Amino acid sequence: MDRAVTNRRKITEVKSVCCYCGTGCGVAIETDGVNLLNVRGDPDHPVNRGQLCIKGQTLAAAHVRTGRATRPLIRPKRGAAFQPTDWDTALRLNAERFAQIIATHGPDAVAFYVSGQLLTEDYYLFNKLARGLVGTNNIDSNSRLCMSSAVTAYKSTLGSDTVPCCYEDIDLADLYLLAGSNAAITHPILFRRIEAAKNRHPERQILVIDPRRSETAAYADLHLAIQPGTDTFLFLAMLHVLVWERMIDEAFIATHTEGFEALRRELAELTPGAVSPICGLSPKTIVDAARRFGSAQSPLSLWCQGLNQSIHGTSNGVALIHLHLATGKIGRPGMGPFSLTGQPNAMGGRETGTMATLLPGHRDPNSEKDRSELAQLWGIPSLPERPGKTAVEIFDALAEGTIKAIWIACANPAHSLPHLEHAVEALRRAEWVVLQDAWQDTETAPFADLLLPAATWGEKEGTMTNSERRISRVCTAVPPPGEAKPDWWIVQAFARHLGKALGIPERAERLFSFPTEEAIFLDYARTTAGTEIAIETLTYATLDQLGPQQWPFTSGQSQARPFSDHRFSYPDGKARFQTLDRGRLPEQIDARHPFLLITGRLRDQWHGMSRTGRIPQLFRHDPEPVVCMNRTDIERRGWHEGDLLRLRSRRGELILPVAAADEVRSGHLFLAMHWGRRSLSGEGSNALTLAVTDPLSKQPHLKHAAVRVEKCNLPWRTVILRRSDHPDNPIEPLLQWQAALRPLVANFPYAALTLDEGRWPILRVTLAHSTPPEDELLERLASLLALSGPELLQYEDRSNHILKRARIAERQLTGILLSGETAAAHWLCEAIKNGTQTDTFHRWLFAPLAEPPLADLTSSRIVSNCRMVSETAIRSAVAAGADLERLQAELGCGTVCGSCLPEIRKITLEARAVQ
Repeated sequence: MDRAVTNRRKITEVKSVCCYCGTGCGVAIETDGVNLLNVRGDPDHPVNRGQLCIKGQTLAAAHVRTGRATRPLIRPKRGAAFQPTDWDTALRLNAERFAQIIATHGPDAVAFYVSGQLLTEDYYLFNKLARGLVGTNNIDSNSRLCMSSAVTAYKSTLGSDTVPCCYEDIDLADLYLLAGSNAAITHPILFRRIEAAKNRHPERQILVIDPRRSETAAYADLHLAIQPGTDTFLFLAMLHVLVWERMIDEAFIATHTEGFEALRRELAELTPGAVSPICGLSPKTIVDAARRFGSAQSPLSLWCQGLNQSIHGTSNGVALIHLHLATGKIGRPGMGPFSLTGQPNAMGGRETGTMATLLPGHRDPNSEKDRSELAQLWGIPSLPERPGKTAVEIFDALAEGTIKAIWIACANPAHSLPHLEHAVEALRRAEWVVLQDAWQDTETAPFADLLLPAATWGEKEGTMTNSERRISRVCTAVPPPGEAKPDWWIVQAFARHLGKALGIPERAERLFSFPTEEAIFLDYARTTAGTEIAIETLTYATLDQLGPQQWPFTSGQSQARPFSDHRFSYPDGKARFQTLDRGRLPEQIDARHPFLLITGRLRDQWHGMSRTGRIPQLFRHDPEPVVCMNRTDIERRGWHEGDLLRLRSRRGELILPVAAADEVRSGHLFLAMHWGRRSLSGEGSNALTLAVTDPLSKQPHLKHAAVRVEKCNLPWRTVILRRSDHPDNPIEPLLQWQAALRPLVANFPYAALTLDEGRWPILRVTLAHSTPPEDELLERLASLLALSGPELLQYEDRSNHILKRARIAERQLTGILLSGETAAAHWLCEAIKNGTQTDTFHRWLFAPLAEPPLADLTSSRIVSNCRMVSETAIRSAVAAGADLERLQAELGCGTVCGSCLPEIRKITLEARAVQ
């Protein structure tokens, strides 16, 4: 940005909501009307009370130009480059293609795949477009990949997709059962609230169910390190104990539930002893967990993708809810089953019915009554009857050719869907692919025929609903760049074109005549009258005046706990116990695939990194992709940390460096799901995962895959490190270099393009090959990064194919190329990031030194990203006698968002054990 111009503009503050996880933190955006200058936690928002994790704190830094979609783009033909066009041409052509396919093959030959990051208003219009105008139920959300099993579990037990808890229950609970949730890093603001409650009341219990000793599990009073995929068995065995020891509430069961006797008979054989070898836990541990839950006055269960992303995801959720129904511990303060939402507005998508299996107001598309009621509200003759296809099914149909066209909005299926080879092939076979996104460089963009530039967070207006059913206003702080438009505007403008192309312009005009976002919200709110959502009296003015509100919102008030009267959503008011498919993993390890891969998240990254991957600060903690392996497994095979391993499943393969991780048990691997083709020459974790789904929720089994692991013989390494030469705008050049390098490194067996930051942000390029790269290719790489020319320092050993170049400006190293010998890369990286004067290490610049010649150049992983405190600094302070309180006071770590606290505790314990 132009700082002089910025200084002349008036700076204001706009209240909004964070666009990352489903916690729904309020934020205050500092803006000059053109740029996002800063983002901080909103102290007045009831969710986070001013706290904000590092991802939220750095939202302003993501507002960059590189990679943004700013004009409609179209490909003249498949394989050709995008060409810019205008909005009218783009929408008219899109309408013609959709209308042609619908006329030839019927409305079910098209599909819409949308996102949990859309606003409620966007969601609602996409739903109207698909069902009300096109006439298909083929609309689904990427929320199918993260929350649909929780939806199905709630509906089958409580009668509706109604979360019965609220965040206040965290303060009031006396036991926290976290299952399949590493909340310490995935929902850090909520976990800080659990920690605060535990610190006030040390007697409160934290139970964590997770195959890994995750950051959350490390804080637990009891960690149940189960075998992956055996959650349902564990919960049923715990219920067996509760029944046997008479810790259930027979009166509650008789009055408020149905189906318990059938479940009781099923429990007879599920003793802790019988389940113990299945779950990999001792019978004593299972009994201990059950007794702790049964003895608690107010147990709160929190779960996330570890339960949901499973072929048995619905059973996992139902079995956990059973514990609350059997003990009657639901509907009152501090207790209940609480599904934590992964995306910021996945709940809004569920409310508006923007999934194949839902209609607005939690109506059922299979119900003639519900369809008729909604058709009347929309003023159209009818809604489609034929069931719509869900996410994985849509891409199967694309591959088969029964769906011809797909419109993808704010989603990246070429990164996030399981069995990526199949998903990518489906996109190739599609006749027409529309991508509506703020970014034009996602993994999905190469498969789009038409790219529609959308406004993104900070540029659009509307509402979102968080995990506790709380609706918050999302507000515009700056205009979108170029010709980018809000998602709702794009849908509405297209719908009018499509109405003409289909010969039903009057219907399009009736369905899509909204002048503002609030008009859309009011139309949606009208559809909730008489439903459990019930927000028909809620308006933007109410939200602006009273602040964020929870549904149901009736008589001017929110309802924090919908089932406080213990009357559930089934017609008779009774909850239902279900007999369950216990199941095992859909893919077992064997002699050919002896390792079990577990996928998960990193602390400071988000989804496919289309936003966070542009922020160097968010790479400090995890600067490069790795596969984590138990140290014993590494040593047993004679491998070393940093070795490149080839991971092969029955579907694909991936090459990554290995990192030792004691929290991963022997025989398991852990891989973060964020890395993809924007960072690697290969695919990410979903090259390995399988596309089987839960039979009820249709959610794919993304968490596990059986893999074979072997050392990859790629002896030739090249490392390039480059700092920007523009101190006023240091990040944009890095992103531009990164984008320019991607096609050049695509054919390397291993290539990683990542960012990092110390005092200066840098670009990291790591390449591996079986033979030295061609001189021409290496020179092209160097030239792109201004690492060629007579002004550079150079060392060359042609006989050994070694080339080293250094760029120095103002006595600081600003770039280095090491090809053929890279031992010094890690400490030279520190020199570049921290702006170390080259006078101090000039003589060692090209030396093959693995150990840094100066103590100042010793690399240490950043633990506290907010305060930039390294692991070395923490260990030194602990060695000098510091405890956690002193570390916070002297170093500042763990005092801002608190995401680093679990790791600080771990380091402290390790350091003291050595003393």
